[in-house]
Amino acid sequence: MSAAKNKIKEIQNSDKGLLGQYKNWFLDYASYVILERAVPAVEDGLKPVQRRILHAMKEMDDGRFNKVANVIGQTMQYHPHGDASIGDALVNMGQKDLMIETQGNWGDIRTGDDAAAARYIEGRLSKFALEVAFNAKTTEWQLSYDGRKNEPVTLPMKFPLLLAQGADGIAVGLSTKILPHNFCELIDASIKYLRGKRFELYPDFQTGGQIDVNDYNQGKRGGKVKVRAHIEEADKKTVLIKSVPYGVTTTQLMDSIVKANDQGKIKIKKVTDNTAADVEIQVDLAPGISPDITIDALYKFTDCEVSISPNACVIVEMKPQFLAVTDLLKISVDKTKDLLEQELKIKLNELQEKWHYTSLEKIFFEEKIYKELEKKHETWEKVLEAIGKAFIPFKKQLKRDISREDIIKLTEKPVRRIYKLDIDELNDQIKGLDAEIKQVKHDLNNLVDYSVAYFENLLKKYGKGRERKTEIKLFEVIEARQVAIINTKLYVNREEGFIGTGLKKDEFLFDCSTLDDIIAFTKRGIMKVVKVSDKVSIGEGIIHIAIFKKNDERTTYNMIYTDGGSGKSFAKRFNVTGVTRDKEYDLTKGNEKSKVHYFTVNPNAEAELVKITLTPGSKAHKKELEYNFADLEIKGRGSMGNTVTKYPIKSVKLLEAGVATIGGKKLWYDDQFGRLNVDEKGMFIGTFNEEDSILVIYNDGNYEITDQELTQKLDAEKVILIEKFDPEKIITAVYLDNEKKQYIAKRFKIETTTLHTQFSFIKEGKGNYVEAVTTENEPVLAMQSGRGTQVRKAKIKLEKVAEVSGWRTVGTKLVEYNKTIEMEWVRKNESRQQELF
Repeated sequence: MSAAKNKIKEIQNSDKGLLGQYKNWFLDYASYVILERAVPAVEDGLKPVQRRILHAMKEMDDGRFNKVANVIGQTMQYHPHGDASIGDALVNMGQKDLMIETQGNWGDIRTGDDAAAARYIEGRLSKFALEVAFNAKTTEWQLSYDGRKNEPVTLPMKFPLLLAQGADGIAVGLSTKILPHNFCELIDASIKYLRGKRFELYPDFQTGGQIDVNDYNQGKRGGKVKVRAHIEEADKKTVLIKSVPYGVTTTQLMDSIVKANDQGKIKIKKVTDNTAADVEIQVDLAPGISPDITIDALYKFTDCEVSISPNACVIVEMKPQFLAVTDLLKISVDKTKDLLEQELKIKLNELQEKWHYTSLEKIFFEEKIYKELEKKHETWEKVLEAIGKAFIPFKKQLKRDISREDIIKLTEKPVRRIYKLDIDELNDQIKGLDAEIKQVKHDLNNLVDYSVAYFENLLKKYGKGRERKTEIKLFEVIEARQVAIINTKLYVNREEGFIGTGLKKDEFLFDCSTLDDIIAFTKRGIMKVVKVSDKVSIGEGIIHIAIFKKNDERTTYNMIYTDGGSGKSFAKRFNVTGVTRDKEYDLTKGNEKSKVHYFTVNPNAEAELVKITLTPGSKAHKKELEYNFADLEIKGRGSMGNTVTKYPIKSVKLLEAGVATIGGKKLWYDDQFGRLNVDEKGMFIGTFNEEDSILVIYNDGNYEITDQELTQKLDAEKVILIEKFDPEKIITAVYLDNEKKQYIAKRFKIETTTLHTQFSFIKEGKGNYVEAVTTENEPVLAMQSGRGTQVRKAKIKLEKVAEVSGWRTVGTKLVEYNKTIEMEWVRKNESRQQELF
C-alpha cells in the first residue's frame, strides 16, 4: 500500500503530474499575458492588439474612411481574442488623435461618454501614421495565429509613439503605466539627443489641467505626479472647474464633489455640468463660504487633484524591463536612426540598380546592340551570348557585371526606331540618378543630420495644434485642517469628564470641524489632545477646551498649581506646540492629589498680575500676596515651574490684565503660490498686531486692503506690491494710458477702509496697466529709453511732478509711451541727480 502511495506522489510531482502541469501551465499563461496582451514592445510602443489593428487598417487603406466594424473584422484575422477587445483598443487609439483619423461619435475622454456602435463610426490611418509606422521593406514578418497570413513582428516605427500615446496594462505579477507626453516636446527631445544635448520629458494630457512633476522620477517605479483641474473663481458665490485631471471624467469629478459635501468637508449649494466644447463644471457655494478656501478644499477632498504613480514597463528582447522615459526615448531615436539608415541603403541599392539598367539601355540602343536580335542565330541562348559579347567594350562604363537577367530584360523592350531624343532622355535620367545616388550617400555619411532633418520635418508637418496643454507648476501642500469647514458642534460634560459631538444634552462649547483636534485641561493638571468624535473621555473636572493648533508658539498658558506631595504651590508658563494624540500629559509634579488653582490662555503670551489668598489657618504671616507672571519665563510644558508659596492656597484671582510679552506676528508672502505664511517662505512683509491690515496693489490698477488670514489666496501673477497697511503712507504710481499712449504719474492716500474689496486707482481703459508703484516718502524713478548708442537715462523726483490727490484722480502726464522705456525705483542711498526728459 505504501509503495502505491509513493508512486502516486512521484507522478504528481513529475512534469506530467498535476503539480508539474500546474507549474508549467501557470508560467505559460503568465508569459503569454505579459508578452501578448498587456505590455507594449519597446520597438514600436504597441501592444499586439494595437499593432494588429494598425496592420489591418493599412491593408484596407485606400484613402477613404472604413466602418469600424469592418476594421474589427479585418483585425480578427490576426488577433484571436474576439471583437470586444479589438473594438475597445481601436476606440482608445482613435481618442488619442494621433494614429487614427476618426469620423462620427468616438466618445469623449473628458465626460466618459462611450463611442457609438462600431457600425456607425468610421476611421482611417492618419497621414502621420502612414509616414512613420509602415514600410514593408524594413518590416520583420511572422505567420498569424492560424498560419494563413503574415503579420508584422513589430512595426517599423520611426517616432517615440509609446511616449506620445502612453500605455496602461495589468499582467500577471506586474503592470505598466506610461503617461502620455507632448508631441512637439518629444520631437525636440529627440533632436537634442541626436545632437548630444541634455533633455527633459514631462507628461502632457489631452484633458489639460495642471501637473506637479517634482517627484516624476523620469517615469520610473517609485515616482509620482500630482494632477489638478484648473479652477477659477467666477465670483464670490461661484467657482468654475475648467478642466478635469487625467483619468478622471466630469461625472466622476461631480460625484466626488457631492460626496465631499455629504461628508461635511465642503459646503456647496449645487454643482452643475455645463460641459460642451470645453469642460465647465459650475459649483455654487453655500452662503458665507470663501471661494479661496473652497478651491483649496476641492483640491484636498475631491478628485480635482489626483496622484498618479507611473511605472514604465516594456518588452525588451522578449522580457519585461522597467525603464525611465529618457531611456525609452533614446531607444526609440536609435531605432528610428537605424530604420532611416536601412531605408537609405535600400533606396541606394534601388537607385544603383536603376542606374545600371538605364545605362545598359542607353548602350543597348545607342551602340545598336539591339540589332543582334535581327541576326540569325541558331538558338536563343546564342542570341543572349552575342548581346553579352557586344557589351564587353562598354563594361568600364558600368558599375557592376552584366547578368543574364539584365540581357533578358533588355530583349523584352519593344524594338522600334530609336531617335536621338530617346538617347538624350536616357542621359538625363542617368544624370538625375547620379545626383540622387550622391545625395543618398551624403545622407548615409551624415546620418545624424539626416535624422534631425527627418524629425524637424515631422514637427513642421504635424506639430501645429499639438502644443502643450497641461501646465507644469509646483503645487502647494494643502493641510486638511486649514481648509476644513465648520460642520459640527462640540459639547462637554465637565463633571464626568467627557467631550464629544453626541453629548447634545450637555453644555455646548463651540462649532468645529470633524477634522479638528481638541486640546483639554483638567483640574488635576492633566492635558490631553483628542480628535473630534461622538464621545471621548478627558477626565473629571475639565477647566479648559479649545481647538488645538499645532506648532503654535504664540499661545501661552499661565498656571498656578499645588503639588499634592509637598503641599507647595508653583507657577509656570508654557506653550504646547506638538503632542501625541490621546496621550495624557501631567503638567504638575505627578502626584494624584495635585490641584490647579489658576489657569489662563493667552494668544499673545500676555502676562497678568494675580492676587493669591492663603487659607485662614495657614502659618504665613501675610495671608495675601501678589504674583506677576511677567517675571516668569516661558518654558516647556514639562517644567515644574517656580515656587510661589509653601502654604496652602485658598484662591487666586486676577488683579490686573496682562499685556503681550512677545512681539507681533511676523508674516511672509510666498509669491509662488500667492499665500501669506508664518513659515518664513518668500518675502517678509512685516510684524503685525491683531488689528493690523495688509495693503495689496495689483498691476491691473486695483488695490485691496485685506486681513492676516493665512487661508486667503492672492493672484500672484498680478501682485506688484504687498506690505503692512499704513493709512498715512502716500502711494506713488506710474501707469500707462494706452489710449493716449503716455505714462501717467499719480500720488494718493488710501481713503477706503472696506476689507477684501478691490478699488481701481487708474484711468479705465483697455490695455492700461501699472508700470511702477512704491510707498517711499521721497520716490525717485530711474528711467531709460532707446537702444545701443541712442540710450537716454533720467532720474525723476515724482513728488515734484505729481501732487498728492484723491485715489480716483487721473494723475499727471509723465512721458510719452515708448516700448523701449524701462523704469525702476532708486534706493535712498543711491545718487538722486534729477534729469528730466
